[in-house]
Amino acid sequence: MTPDLLLLFADRIGVFVFAISGGIVAVRKQMDMFGVIVLAFLPAIGGGTLRDLILSQPVFWLEDTQTLGLAVAGGFTAFFFHRWLENFRPLRWADAFGMALFAVTGAAKAMSLGFGWPVVLIMGTMTASAGGLLRDVVANEEPLLLKKDIYATAALMGSLVYFLLKLSAVEETFAFGGGLLAAFMIRALAIVFKLSLPRSPF
Repeated sequence: MTPDLLLLFADRIGVFVFAISGGIVAVRKQMDMFGVIVLAFLPAIGGGTLRDLILSQPVFWLEDTQTLGLAVAGGFTAFFFHRWLENFRPLRWADAFGMALFAVTGAAKAMSLGFGWPVVLIMGTMTASAGGLLRDVVANEEPLLLKKDIYATAALMGSLVYFLLKLSAVEETFAFGGGLLAAFMIRALAIVFKLSLPRSPF
């Protein structure tokens, strides 16, 4: 399997898992099947859509319609199998990998368009976490992004590592892999050791 094909396959997994996460939130809120599908779309394509709109680029899923099919499939999966998925720990790790992948993909797109580090970091973090923020707002949940859980921070750091490696003239494949690994490892450490960012004591 070529690196490009492997990356495409990983991206598809990320979309599917993010869609399941949105679907599960909808099921918890006792939404009907349509509501589950709508909420599945938000984390799956929401971050990338906002990124492309802000960067004045064609929205990615207009050409890659398979992404929409995967989002629908993720919603149906959550609708019918949510009780089993709620306790499926590997799903959390797949979500962490999807976050890392989306973060570096967003950062790479911004950097390929010639933007500097602030935009690269924002676009990477947005691609990975804005869809989840939209999901939580629509579902009237307290946004995970605003809690102490280390999630967006991991996406931010992965984007930063990618940017620094690219700035050092490292080959794209290694820069992408380095950023992805950094984001995933930070999220993994937060999951295993229950790490969190400090909150104000006042």
